[in-house]
Amino acid sequence: MIPQDFIQSLLGRVDIVDVIDRHVRLKKAGANYKACCPFHNEKTPSFNVSPSKQFYHCFGCGAHGNAIGFLMEYQGLAYPDAIRELAQQVGMEVPEVRGNLPGRAGPAPDKGLAERMMRALEHYRAQLRQSPEAIAYLKGRGLSGEIAARYGLGYAPDGWQGLKAVFDDYESGAMKDTGLVIDSEGAPAHDGEPERKSRRYDRFRGRVMFPILDSRGNVIGFGGRVIGEGEPKYLNSPETPLFEKGRELYGLWQARRAIRDANLVIVVEGYMDVVALAQHGVENAVATLGTATTPMHVAKLLRLADSVVFCFDGDAAGRRAAWKALEVSLPVLADGKSVAFLFLPPEDDPDTFVRRHGKDAFLEALAGARPLSQFLLGEIAEKVDMGTEEGRARFLALARPLVAQIEAPALGAMIRRRLGEMAGLDPGELPGFAPPRAAPTPSRPAPPRVVRRVLSLESRILQRVLRKPALAHAVDPDLVPDSTADGRALHAVIAFAREGDEGLTLGQLMAHFEGGEHAAALEAALGSGRILDEVPEADLDLADEVSGLQAKLALQRSERRKAELEALALAGGLGEAGRAELARLKASQAAAKGANEGLEKPSK
Repeated sequence: MIPQDFIQSLLGRVDIVDVIDRHVRLKKAGANYKACCPFHNEKTPSFNVSPSKQFYHCFGCGAHGNAIGFLMEYQGLAYPDAIRELAQQVGMEVPEVRGNLPGRAGPAPDKGLAERMMRALEHYRAQLRQSPEAIAYLKGRGLSGEIAARYGLGYAPDGWQGLKAVFDDYESGAMKDTGLVIDSEGAPAHDGEPERKSRRYDRFRGRVMFPILDSRGNVIGFGGRVIGEGEPKYLNSPETPLFEKGRELYGLWQARRAIRDANLVIVVEGYMDVVALAQHGVENAVATLGTATTPMHVAKLLRLADSVVFCFDGDAAGRRAAWKALEVSLPVLADGKSVAFLFLPPEDDPDTFVRRHGKDAFLEALAGARPLSQFLLGEIAEKVDMGTEEGRARFLALARPLVAQIEAPALGAMIRRRLGEMAGLDPGELPGFAPPRAAPTPSRPAPPRVVRRVLSLESRILQRVLRKPALAHAVDPDLVPDSTADGRALHAVIAFAREGDEGLTLGQLMAHFEGGEHAAALEAALGSGRILDEVPEADLDLADEVSGLQAKLALQRSERRKAELEALALAGGLGEAGRAELARLKASQAAAKGANEGLEKPSK
């Protein structure tokens, strides 16, 4: 965890004008600075940076925050990574304390690990230049020396302890922490080499090496592709103190500018797919790292671009991977953002397709990618007989838990409408489908690229708890729905807070949940709630706000229960107890409505 007092000290040390000016050219405008906003398209500058407040705000799209928030949104960094990036810029050492919080035991990563990974990269690149076989392989795949250099490709020779000549401490524990070596009983001799006493040997042997970089350009892991025959075809670094597969994406460092320019990111399955697409001028592609797509992957990409296209093989494995990507996208997708799916012919992957057909053909196929809504409903419809009432009822039953995860109000409403059309029902007749949340009417047209998320009640509560963690003790978990990512994150925060004391800090919260299933929701709430930081503490009554939001949650729960009972009554399955409960709910809601109207009626 990163202590909160260090974060405040860091923000006091950095100048937000210098931080932003490294990425966006600022011009002096009175006491402040201005520029065209980097987060949406505009010709007239509306992006303002205040040196006195150490805050930025765009009057066009509403983007706002401090120096940490800017790096999170502009570079797609996670909260702790943005802090580390700022600290590096001003020469401050980030104190990270681990082991005193549940679930976060263990020491902080050895600073020497990053240096070791860079030395390994230099070694692999040098070996590539000396290997005619590896060079011939890459040329045979259509790759130029320029692309190989851009992605830092290298080669691990086919020897068991090639890295021993590079690292004097080859047998150390730090080397094992890099994931570059393996300890095993009975490591065999190889190619006439004498029997070795050591049980340690290189993980990567006889492979083309693809370095994996984090969002700051540091080497954190490798992927190795075997030359010729051999299994596994691809071998990845294991999880290490530096490398977590569920957070990282191959090629993101190289693709970040192209992604921002195109406002689109393409997600493929393999290293070679990324590199081959770049070779043919498609530079905004990234790849998952031998693991299924995670919510953190999607959240990170949607911070960088408004559109994400998953491009997978058209075989059964590719469609399973696509469906998993769809499932994890539902809770983090916002209105104004889009996720789509491109399935290439079964005989092709992106690498072979672009080499065989060229860039234009690939871009044409990309334009025909299936939107998430079509893929979602189409896949479910194929599993049932839509020609019968029973099949359509089954269709609705399969769709219900997935649609419930959609946080985007407009998209959710349109999918529910389409569900009704396919099932032969009006949207209001869909049993068990919650109505869409009403979105506020904007006072002026929004810019074309940026549409801000309409926040759920649980997310608004989460914002305020992050501003003042002690408020977690005041939230009734029974009122918080667990059907959304925000709700589940709030439940987790409440549970964690109640295990500790009321002195819990934001830094402790973020450190505890860093890398976990709730990290994306917490980071999103932290970012969207950053506007609270502009309001003076004296003008905030966060406890009262949380109380009011909880009252609204209670009303929502009551409305959901009433809808369930009314659906049962319509189907003829409501008993005497259910009818009595329904009557009580209607009476209490009518009373609450009357009270609210009385409060809102203007006095004469």
